Amino acid sequence: MIIRCLLLIGVLPGFLGAQTSNAAMLRDVDARIAAVTPRVVAWRHDIHQHPELSFQETRTAALVAAQLRALGLEVATGVGGNGVVGLLRGAHPGPVVALRAEMDALPVTEPGDLPYKSTARAMYNGQEVGVMHACGHDTHVAMLLGAAAVLTGMKSKLNGSVKFIFQPAEESAPVGGAGPMIAAGVLENPHVDAMFALHVGPGRLGSVSYGTGGTLASSDAFHIIVHGKQTHGAMPWAGVDPIVVSAQIVLGLQTIVSRQLDLSASPAVISVSAINGGNRDNIIPDSVMLTGTIRTFDEGVRRNVFDRVTKTAQQIAAASGATATVKIDEGYPATINDAALTRRMLPTLQRVAGASNVSERSPSTTSDDFSRFAQKVPGFYVGLGVTPPSMDWHTAAPNHSPFFVADDAALPIGVRIMTGFALDYLDGRATP
Repeated sequence: MIIRCLLLIGVLPGFLGAQTSNAAMLRDVDARIAAVTPRVVAWRHDIHQHPELSFQETRTAALVAAQLRALGLEVATGVGGNGVVGLLRGAHPGPVVALRAEMDALPVTEPGDLPYKSTARAMYNGQEVGVMHACGHDTHVAMLLGAAAVLTGMKSKLNGSVKFIFQPAEESAPVGGAGPMIAAGVLENPHVDAMFALHVGPGRLGSVSYGTGGTLASSDAFHIIVHGKQTHGAMPWAGVDPIVVSAQIVLGLQTIVSRQLDLSASPAVISVSAINGGNRDNIIPDSVMLTGTIRTFDEGVRRNVFDRVTKTAQQIAAASGATATVKIDEGYPATINDAALTRRMLPTLQRVAGASNVSERSPSTTSDDFSRFAQKVPGFYVGLGVTPPSMDWHTAAPNHSPFFVADDAALPIGVRIMTGFALDYLDGRATP
């Protein structure tokens, strides 16, 4: 598998800057990655077979903590819930870099016949559900453990420290696990100077994508209750119909994006995803609830949309003699790749993955609470293509689908990326 991965990404000219990037260092890094890859694959399979939902990642956290302790790292558990942090102090003084992976899985039943297929069950929203790593977090944890093993073996050469942050509950917006970990002090003692994360997804195996500025959207939920006046369905004039008002609000909300925002400056999405009201054919109900999502890439646009959603609902309702109560649950902010850090680390990304495998991508309307870390310290978030070569990645099932597939051959590439970020940042040679 290692040979296959090296062929996929091409000849690697090195991790460090010109003065320290030599054949001996290259051989050392590649040998360490080759040596740890079987363990990375085994960790991935084990975690995949035993997935845990957000805030329930006790087994995964215990596995991670045990492996980090075996490496001789300083380990903290129960950080912001089930979070685990390993600290590697290099032999020489220098900055502190953090590498992050998420541990939680999704309420998805896994089909297929993988030898490490999940058969886990859990309770979610009052229902028994299957549990699956349908977003690829199992690969993230395994790759970061691999990077920890490689970097620990190079401790004598490190000019600074590395924090390995294993985060719970990324899939549990609006709360998430990043916020509680930050509140618990994960970015301090010692203070983190820069932070990196990668996320797997459909794409040519070994391809890497990155965004500049807003790379992932914010994720906010809105709940609108339209209050009318219940009446007989045969006599709508005797009441105020919240269903008709709700229909008008749905259409009005769509004009916010299409007619009120400058989409050439920053994209936005407003989607109504649920409408609930009424229970009988001849009764106009007293109220209707609309639920939906808001996605933006700029904090100013985000606040503007919040205001326009509220005013649109309230004023359309008032025009028909109804009222509207609007509640917006603020979720994850947009994930912003720090401009200076992106420029600084792009050469690293091109070296470790192969320049032809690295491309800039358009913003994605999905979200990730890595954004909360990136609000506190400079962050750089990249994507890694993991679709098996036997599949057409253009039509491959996306993350969160029960048919999402991640090829094990991508694992050492992810280890190489995370290791390269840490080595080059600490070395200080990867500069604009």
